[in-house]
Amino acid sequence: MRNWTSFGGQALLVSLLILCLGIPDVVKSQLSTDVYDATCPNVFQIVRKEVKKALRSEMRMAASLLRLHFHDCFVNGCDGSVLLDGSDGEKFALPNLNSARGFDVVDTIKSAVESACPKTVSCADILAIAARDAVLLSGGPFWKVLLGRKDGLVANQTGANNGLPSPFESLDQITAKFAAVGLDLTDVVALSGGHTIGLAKCATFNTRLFNSSTNGTTDKSSMDADMLTDLQNLCPQNGDGNKTTALDRNSRDLFDTHYFTNLLNNKGLLLSDTSLLSSDAAETLVENYSTNPTLFFKDFAKSMIKMGNISPLIAPNGEIRTNCRVVN
Repeated sequence: MRNWTSFGGQALLVSLLILCLGIPDVVKSQLSTDVYDATCPNVFQIVRKEVKKALRSEMRMAASLLRLHFHDCFVNGCDGSVLLDGSDGEKFALPNLNSARGFDVVDTIKSAVESACPKTVSCADILAIAARDAVLLSGGPFWKVLLGRKDGLVANQTGANNGLPSPFESLDQITAKFAAVGLDLTDVVALSGGHTIGLAKCATFNTRLFNSSTNGTTDKSSMDADMLTDLQNLCPQNGDGNKTTALDRNSRDLFDTHYFTNLLNNKGLLLSDTSLLSSDAAETLVENYSTNPTLFFKDFAKSMIKMGNISPLIAPNGEIRTNCRVVN
């Protein structure tokens, strides 16, 4: 397993190129990069330090922190609502139940930030910074995180159940959910590239291994034969759906373009991954990203900025939670 210090020169070079080129203004926003310059000038260093610690302990946490920010922004906007406890919380929605993780890491980051700057930095902003650092420390691009969000007062379990893209959905279904929050096809493909890190449970893809609608036969045309055999052994019919495997086969911890190369070689894991090849426009993006890390990193950074600007709560709405799990 790679640790966070072993990205390789190519990934770091691409990140530096992205930083030098700059990310175009992709949204007009009330958020800005300098919100805490006077009130919490060390917030970036504090968050980075805690994310580094978390990744040293478990590299998979990079993907978990990225996913938390994604799942937060798609429901109620980027307001930290995914972090709220309670049986009616988003944590217990089907897309998050027993799969969303990293809450303890967010608690640790929040505690460190509160010690330095009490009642100043929102949990929603901490998620946005932590997601960027998780990507960067996995070898991915740097981008300037827009800040100034307030934390929401309520969770939206129904919205999480209905609004979050599913690993079982078609490209049309996923694109419609992205469009509903102001994101386009390029955002769909670029942000799907986040699957270059992390793991998936057998339950999220085992229907591709044993298709009950065709009497147990498999769709061999859409999955590499060796990969199919390996996954059938890992995830037998009626087996443990909680077992995990890499989303990006043979490159689970490094944020790179390998995910797109795998897709083109019939080694995509989830149905939602392989669906990117179901339209000419999306497939062209997959092909371009597979051979052009600079383009992928640039588009991914732009899409993360756009996603982070989905309906953020701005003062006087919301609050700064002192505990990310509960309202004040």
